[in-house]
Amino acid sequence: MKSDESCIFCKILSGAIPAQKVMEDEFSLAFLDINPLAKGHALLIPKGHFVTVDEMPAQAAGEMLKNLPALVRAVKKVTACQGVNVLQNNGRVAHQLVQHVHFHIIPRNENDDFRFNWPAGSYPPGEAEALAQAIRKSIV
Repeated sequence: MKSDESCIFCKILSGAIPAQKVMEDEFSLAFLDINPLAKGHALLIPKGHFVTVDEMPAQAAGEMLKNLPALVRAVKKVTACQGVNVLQNNGRVAHQLVQHVHFHIIPRNENDDFRFNWPAGSYPPGEAEALAQAIRKSIV
């Protein structure tokens, strides 16, 4: 699997940087975030170095993500949280700070401090249909 010697997550994978590992197989690693948004905040990463999800081959993504349900169940059980956010950011503008694919599993409880800015909007007539058609045509 490809690696990037300057990547902090690749350094964790190689053992050069320690981590509190919670799940590992030949394709992925999950460990506790060192700057958690909540107790039990974990990260799931592929063992190969990919910067964003769209760079990943489907098989690599599938092998990593097959562990997501079990990881979410374990985090929920251990933290006794009321819910979980599963977040994945692609690119700096989307708040991806580490340039290695990773999924955040963040335990959530009512009145916790974590907030989203979600300024939902709507499409003008016909725009959603045109956009959906263009996306469908671009899927490879």
